[in-house]
Amino acid sequence: MDDAAKAAHRERIQELLHFINSQPRTITEFDEALVKKLLESVNVCESFLEFRFKSGVTISIEK
Repeated sequence: MDDAAKAAHRERIQELLHFINSQPRTITEFDEALVKKLLESVNVCESFLEFRFKSGVTISIEK
């Protein structure tokens, strides 16, 4: 990544951290605004789910 891309990536992560820290600590029901803010995509495959966050992090969970 070049310096501008790194700076933009760091800024996006800081925005997400600020948003997360401003949320209630206990989430008891589905929060659509939170999902839209954090997730870029969710892939549903036969044997696993893949969550791609806007920060670039991807997490896979086996079904």
